[in-house]
Amino acid sequence: MIVLGIETSCDETAAAVVSSDRTIRAHKVLSQITEHREYGGVVPEIAARSHLEHLDRLIAATMDEAGLSFRALSGVAATSGPGLIGGVLVGVMTAKALAAVHDLPFLAINHLEGHALTVRLSDGVEFPYLLLLVSGGHCQLLAVDGVGRYQRYGGTVDDAAGEAFDKTAKLLDLGYPGGPALEAAARQGDATRFTLPRPMMGRPGCDFSFSGLKTAVRQALAGLEAPSEQDRRDLAASFQAAVADILEDRSRNALQRFREERGQPAPLVVAGGVAANEVLRQRLGQLANAEGTGLVAPPLRLCTDNAAMIAWAGLERLRLGDRAPLDFPARPRWPLTELRPPGDPDDAATSLKTA
Repeated sequence: MIVLGIETSCDETAAAVVSSDRTIRAHKVLSQITEHREYGGVVPEIAARSHLEHLDRLIAATMDEAGLSFRALSGVAATSGPGLIGGVLVGVMTAKALAAVHDLPFLAINHLEGHALTVRLSDGVEFPYLLLLVSGGHCQLLAVDGVGRYQRYGGTVDDAAGEAFDKTAKLLDLGYPGGPALEAAARQGDATRFTLPRPMMGRPGCDFSFSGLKTAVRQALAGLEAPSEQDRRDLAASFQAAVADILEDRSRNALQRFREERGQPAPLVVAGGVAANEVLRQRLGQLANAEGTGLVAPPLRLCTDNAAMIAWAGLERLRLGDRAPLDFPARPRWPLTELRPPGDPDDAATSLKTA
């Protein structure tokens, strides 16, 4: 089977063609960094207009690169939520049109499920596994037992980890996009110079909190009379070390809970844009080894938003007999825990709930 995937949930316009033998036949991502840089963050209206302007051309180029006609496809998958609703609508309506014109199944994909299943595309990981999903808008720990089968162990009570990275980078005037800029600055910083809090660390459970850490960075910066470039690097490194400590602590609790509930250790999978951070990967790898398991992380190009993961999630669902009606609504919010396995009698009703 071969599926075309479309991703337009935030500020990347992306298309990919993926086959069921885990081959990415074509993969294109058009970044909007230049359009949003002057604002220091993603402007939803600008993002939606950019998707609308470029998506058709990008899909055509992707199909050309794959060397396939639409007749060769088994289905068309598109991120149908969660995300910025203007952009999601552009991708969903384009995918529905292609599916209708070429008489193909339309697959409405949850963006988070795309991240959750990426390691099955990149590494062939078998179910079950423990997932740490860390991105700009999401930070949660889930047991993944199958397609559509997610048990939430914990999540953030305020900011997501990626959001905290972006806001801290903006506070320190490190540039845009914030996450990579902060990581680059931290490489030249002293992570021990500033004593910052680790919210929730040491407590039972698997929930996260990052807003207090972000506030502590602001206060530390305000306490410097004339912050130098090295001051900002040291604050970036101290912040990154605190986030790593928090993620490691919460993930340890989740690994232990998984083992207690299922009687077996779980591979620890990290996915989402923040999973591209090398320091966090190193720390989580050390944790997984100490807990008697291993860490699996997608290659960097599949950590950030991309259409290959959407095409793969579409393939996973298609081969289990799933397809979405053409009146399936785009959703700005769509928790993973509302999904059901394909074929579950509650799946259609649950998936079609309005946000």
